Amino acid sequence: MESAASAPLGRSGVFQPPASSVLPLDFGRLRAQVATYLRPEDVGRIEAAYHFAADAHSGQFRISGDPYISHPVAVAEILAGWHLDAQALCAALLHDVMEDTHITKSEIAERFGRTTAELVDGVSKLDKIEFQSQEEAQAENFRKMLLAMASDLRVILIKLADRLHNMRTLDCVRPDKRRRIARETQEIHAPIANRLGLNALYRELQELAFKHVHPMRFRVLSKAILAARGNRREVVGKILAAIEERLPQWNIQAEVRGREKHLYSIYRKMNEKRLSFSQVLDIYGFRVIVPDVQTCYRALGALHGLYKPVPGKFKDYIAIPKANGYQSLHTTLIGPFGTPLEVQIRTAQMNHVADSGVASHWLYKEDEKTLTDLQAKTHTWLQSLLELQSTSGDSSEFLEHVKVDLFPGEVYAFTPKGKIFALPRGATVVDFAYAVHTDVGNRCVAGRVNGELLPLRTELRNGDQVEIITAAHASPNPAWLSYVRTGKARAQIRHFLKNAHQEEAFFTLGERLLNQALRPHGLTLGSVSAIAWERYLREFTLANRKELMTDIGLGRRLSAIVARRLAEIQDIESGRADVVKPKPAGAILIRGTEGVAVQLARCCRPIPGDPIVGIIRKGQGLEVHMHDCPQARKLRGERERWIDVEWEPGVDRLFDVTLRLLTHNVRGVLAKVANAIAEQDCNIQNVSTDGEQGAFSTIYLTVQVTHRLHLAKVIRGVRNIPEVVRIGRLKGDPKLPVA
Repeated sequence: MESAASAPLGRSGVFQPPASSVLPLDFGRLRAQVATYLRPEDVGRIEAAYHFAADAHSGQFRISGDPYISHPVAVAEILAGWHLDAQALCAALLHDVMEDTHITKSEIAERFGRTTAELVDGVSKLDKIEFQSQEEAQAENFRKMLLAMASDLRVILIKLADRLHNMRTLDCVRPDKRRRIARETQEIHAPIANRLGLNALYRELQELAFKHVHPMRFRVLSKAILAARGNRREVVGKILAAIEERLPQWNIQAEVRGREKHLYSIYRKMNEKRLSFSQVLDIYGFRVIVPDVQTCYRALGALHGLYKPVPGKFKDYIAIPKANGYQSLHTTLIGPFGTPLEVQIRTAQMNHVADSGVASHWLYKEDEKTLTDLQAKTHTWLQSLLELQSTSGDSSEFLEHVKVDLFPGEVYAFTPKGKIFALPRGATVVDFAYAVHTDVGNRCVAGRVNGELLPLRTELRNGDQVEIITAAHASPNPAWLSYVRTGKARAQIRHFLKNAHQEEAFFTLGERLLNQALRPHGLTLGSVSAIAWERYLREFTLANRKELMTDIGLGRRLSAIVARRLAEIQDIESGRADVVKPKPAGAILIRGTEGVAVQLARCCRPIPGDPIVGIIRKGQGLEVHMHDCPQARKLRGERERWIDVEWEPGVDRLFDVTLRLLTHNVRGVLAKVANAIAEQDCNIQNVSTDGEQGAFSTIYLTVQVTHRLHLAKVIRGVRNIPEVVRIGRLKGDPKLPVA
């Protein structure tokens, strides 16, 4: 492992991997592949990563019996096919070392750089955490992976390549695990590949998942297609020849390809339309590749002149690309003998993007405009993942929302200004409103679709023009969840309803707490005058009573302090006939556990038994100081901010106190001090020293005590140690030296 890490630079400045026995054939193949597009020093780094991973996985084998290192090498080969950079290929080779060996992220960062370590960490499972169920673990792993993908897209490319190789070698796994992995691939990995425009990968993952989820159906359908090939070859050849003859007549130079449709797409069509295999006629498709966009439309005209188009079966994905950047013209024609045939017409550039999606960024760097548009779409989607994460309650809910958004948009709707939004089939006016903006969704009350006023649950169709009507005081309705289709709409509605429910609960709690706090003053919420309410809200810059009650319910304000101030204002106004005069009340009792509404001042750090005073700090609640605190004395002129407070009897919590000891600088003194403190049933939180000062040392101890008498016992116990010269309590939060 060390030799791989400390490999020197050669005379040419190229990174030299360690001397090694003959490299396995599979890595030799990878090295030859990356050498075609990477610099020699990058190839050297990848070779060093290979040695490091091979050493880490030494003695480990896959279920198939192959050495484990064969898997990371195969993953790196898939990525090299997309021309990914050296950092990504190093991460691919190292992607399992954190999970399956003793190697840490910091070691990888030290040897191969922080970026490679981050990529490996993004792909690694959260296997150190215990989950309640397999589903919860899966959801949390995907949440981590998708959020890592949002900061670096290479994370998901490595993960997809990892899954592809695992699916290719799944036959060795036991049947129940095989089906679980295949279903997971079908539900998550394949749709992500599709969403990122990785069409070839998407198709292969679908085929492999189908093979393992429904092995019998896969075998039967494979045999049927094999038998049909001979019968239909003549028809396919005739169509291909006719297209190749027709296009030059229109002065169109084109490459025409006939292809057999994928097994899973045929199965899905049979399943959705309840057809037998003999009824599925269009198992062959044709692709026409032309030089430019204008020629795409001319080729479409030529083919519509050759064979009759099927009405309603034409889709223009050039004018309106799919969310994953896919562009093409799709048309279905009636061929010889009444056979329907699907034709896709696109440019070579569009073909690159259709097959490789976001990986085109590394493969075809010359297609700048196409890639810029695709990257913008991908970036928008990744940002939407971050938004979904922030509004989802937990990992399972987040995964549910992502799954909804992974299935391709089928409906294209327009705003009155012509902006296009791609939505899934069955999307409603509410989905459209949330696609425009979260605030528009939260405030929508109706929609005007193609000029007609329609309810929010109306399903949209291709080409609909939608105008959203909003109202200032409108809010999401729980019933919307029964018909919205997009993950964003679902997540935002749930987030709003959850917050609204919590706010209402805290408002009710705040009202109850304040009502109780007003009783010692002889008041109730109903007997506080409107003038007292108005003055209090203005004094503390609150919008309304609801905000005040919610703050009390959340613990941001102490009900006793609010009640006291309301009583003081009411007392000033009590000369009026309709105003109830409040009764004087005693001091406010302090427990030290009130939360953010009451803070124990850090300048003097009072504990039960210390004489104390309360000071109201605007926006920070009540601050409790010791009576003789210098900071409190500075505010003696602002008596209206002072409040009488007392410790509640029987306070049951621990308080931090810092002690300063001057001791003889002899061995074992700290152990004696610690023992004396422990004998008084006291915890030590922190120990530090000022270092040696000749014959004496200064020791700072932060201990936890319940009250002042407990502290006195601790001090007395430590003072009895002969080596302790002096001991005293430090009031405040001193800057302790580091031990």
